[in-house]
Amino acid sequence: MVVVLSGCGAINAQNPNSPLAPVNAVALDNDSRALLRGADVVAYFTENAYRQGSPEFKSRYQGVDFRFASAANKALFDQSPERYLPQYGGYCANGIVYGIPWGGDADTWAMVDGKLYIFGGQASKDAFMLKQNDNIVLADRFWREEVRGGNSFVQRAKRLVFKVPHYKTGEELAAEVASARAR
Repeated sequence: MVVVLSGCGAINAQNPNSPLAPVNAVALDNDSRALLRGADVVAYFTENAYRQGSPEFKSRYQGVDFRFASAANKALFDQSPERYLPQYGGYCANGIVYGIPWGGDADTWAMVDGKLYIFGGQASKDAFMLKQNDNIVLADRFWREEVRGGNSFVQRAKRLVFKVPHYKTGEELAAEVASARAR
């Protein structure tokens, strides 16, 4: 019972009644939906760096809590929030290639054509970047057609059972990355 109830917070945090849903968010201090565990989404764009936000500088946008490292970053976000949103709700971009909204570490990221992509770790980023343009097309399609507006837990369960035709395991992706590096 404890395991079932412990997931309720994550279900609520990741699935706001908002156009942004689902999002890679957690309950953090007094914030019910802190995107990327409170990472400053503006810093990626202005400093080309991951920075942890502070509860002192925060905004709520479409039911999601955003934290910033400075008042200046908060002001930039408040002027144009859509500009600073990570792709795919902040979930691992490589997971979204497979229709799976899962993971996403704020300190593993890439900026591509002025858009912020978050990854579940360096291995996921390396695999995604091997075929960056193709993967963006796939992830955009799965986000638009299956993930956006849905429940992250339901979508994740669906795609872990009913895998997309192009699904690859972590081991298969690691082999592709190693092969590419060897060339």
